[in-house]
Amino acid sequence: MIRFKARGRGLKTVLATALSLVLVAPAGAADRLTLILDWFINPDHGPVIVAQENGYFAEQGLEIEIIPPADPSDPPKLVAAGKADLAISYQPQLHLQVHEGLPLIRVGTLVATPLNCLLVLEDGPIRSVADLKGKKVGFSVAGVEEVMLGAILKPHGLGLGDVELVNVNWSLSPSLMARQVDAVIGAYRNFELNQMRIEGVEGRCFYLEEEGLPSYDELIYVANRETMDRERIRRFLAATEKATQFIVNHPEASWQVFSATAAELQDELNERAWWDTLPRFALRPAAFDAGRYRRFEAFLRESGLVPFENDPAALATDVTAQ
Repeated sequence: MIRFKARGRGLKTVLATALSLVLVAPAGAADRLTLILDWFINPDHGPVIVAQENGYFAEQGLEIEIIPPADPSDPPKLVAAGKADLAISYQPQLHLQVHEGLPLIRVGTLVATPLNCLLVLEDGPIRSVADLKGKKVGFSVAGVEEVMLGAILKPHGLGLGDVELVNVNWSLSPSLMARQVDAVIGAYRNFELNQMRIEGVEGRCFYLEEEGLPSYDELIYVANRETMDRERIRRFLAATEKATQFIVNHPEASWQVFSATAAELQDELNERAWWDTLPRFALRPAAFDAGRYRRFEAFLRESGLVPFENDPAALATDVTAQ
């Protein structure tokens, strides 16, 4: 899955900048945790960075190493292999990875609402999902995104065979603005819409959770269920909860804290994305909604992506309840 991609910059440059943002709490007797991000640092990671910068991890006796990945598909695999304590990942992917046998479990939530949407041009020919018949739909990641598209087409009497799928790699909004495709799936409502507006192009999102899909947690923290240190993770989540409270109570000051960590973050796109992401952060990151995971598991089974339904306890836990 994509986060803030290398829009207009070389990927090597962006990753080099991201790696320079690795933040480590002051040395001492603190307990260490390694967190692998889902992509390079961006406003989606606000509570983690604010917790680090404001000293909330240190207050919990933790030393957190925050590492952007070289490959965004690596973080859950590194946790499963015991090479990292925590990773930021996505609820839809967690379901599939558990079915594949990876020893992963969700231990907290970062962004508690879907960000993914079906994005079209405001002045384009797509006024409803039904208008996609015979049209080109761009995507970046095969698998879940295609199933999500199929699910929102179904109520309109359409299927994936009624559209032409085009792999646009990570070039979602650019391919839409260039009218190479009529819509894109996998665009993030807090990012691509703002990117297009900055370019003077208005877009419009069809929100997946309003088009028949069960709601889900976009960004989650995953750990290795066999080796995780529950007590340290509890303290990690307490620090990110305090950071989220600070962000909600002091949105402008928290933006200044976050953006001051790197020049790359101090631009119009990141600032707009910050304000659009702020209300989506999980206010209770440790809290676990079993029904949400049960419903999404059922959706994946009905879509043919998984052979059976796992119990929610096999997918997620509330580490503060034990």
